[in-house]
Amino acid sequence: MPATNQPLILGKHDDNTLQQMKQVSEHDRVVASALMADGHLGYGMPIGGVVAYDNAVSPEGVGFDIGCGNKAVRTNLRSDDVAPSLPLIMDRIYSEVAFGVGQSKGDHKDHEIFDRDEWNIGLAKSLKPMAREQLGSVGSGNHYVDLLADRDGTLWVGVHFGSRGLGHKIASAFMTDGDMMKPVTVLPLDSAPGQDYWPLMELAGAYAKAGRDCVVGQVLNILGASFDLEIHNHHNYAWKEKHFGHDVIVVRKGATPAFPDQKGFVGGSMGDDAVILQGTDSETQARALYSTVHGAGRVMSRMQAKGKWKKGVQVRPGAISVDEWRAWIDRRGVVLRGAGLDEAPQAYRRLPEVLEAQGDTVDVTHTLRPVGVAMAGPRDFDPYKD
Repeated sequence: MPATNQPLILGKHDDNTLQQMKQVSEHDRVVASALMADGHLGYGMPIGGVVAYDNAVSPEGVGFDIGCGNKAVRTNLRSDDVAPSLPLIMDRIYSEVAFGVGQSKGDHKDHEIFDRDEWNIGLAKSLKPMAREQLGSVGSGNHYVDLLADRDGTLWVGVHFGSRGLGHKIASAFMTDGDMMKPVTVLPLDSAPGQDYWPLMELAGAYAKAGRDCVVGQVLNILGASFDLEIHNHHNYAWKEKHFGHDVIVVRKGATPAFPDQKGFVGGSMGDDAVILQGTDSETQARALYSTVHGAGRVMSRMQAKGKWKKGVQVRPGAISVDEWRAWIDRRGVVLRGAGLDEAPQAYRRLPEVLEAQGDTVDVTHTLRPVGVAMAGPRDFDPYKD
């Protein structure tokens, strides 16, 4: 057991985020908790929050986008190989990969994920037709497909998204209504609701992983590339782990597992470097429940960033202008397809500062510069944003 039940706080956070983390940590089932340096206010539990429960799980902690996570692969290509045709490559990625509402037209409807026994559970059975149609769709919000250049010139493919409508509808079935600051729902695993939720959560996590595999496969086919290294992590999920000598359920909401030598892929923003990192065996990392950041973390809401728009016209300015956003992307030389002001780099912290605030908990092994970024456009509708 840690020396205190107070959450470990890494980095600086606003008062509401800290209050939300404190409230989550005070539940009598909580064994230990931590807040990563990219943390910000979430629904019931902060993004970047990590909580170890005694034989219980929190649907709000796992989040709406169950199994949301990142996958990165190192290809056999160099960034110079694709530079002359990069605009055309990004055009193909943006047109062939499903963004926005994310109907993939059932391209992957025969995937082996649909052979799992959990689909026979009542709720899952009713959602299976939708899940077939959406497998391999990226969605919108901060979800992306990236081409990235390592410092040695090697080309990587990186993606970020989760379980789409399947996870959203499963999560919604187990959450109670309320505002952002409401106490989270905690389901003991030996209760009927806990026993109902856990296999559905595992199904949504496996589905999210399968979706990322499908999209990375599509991009590799477009590139005509193979890969020799794969890094794949959920960051909205719950795991059965052992910490401080106790078997616990660790819920990570917008936080990446990072046990000693375990690798993770963490993006910055559409105009900032991403990293491959790995956990350390430091005392602080043990208190962090062997977790790390999942991104740079927002510093303003989507509405603050983009302002108010009506029928494609900005009726109230936001904190970021289109010219400022485009200038940042141009300076970085990123070939961008889709996206909007709400995802501009200015809406995020800088990842190097966030990682510095994590202290000796992780080591960075690769720094990756984005050369091509594809995201849903500002007019793409998606009811399943996390």
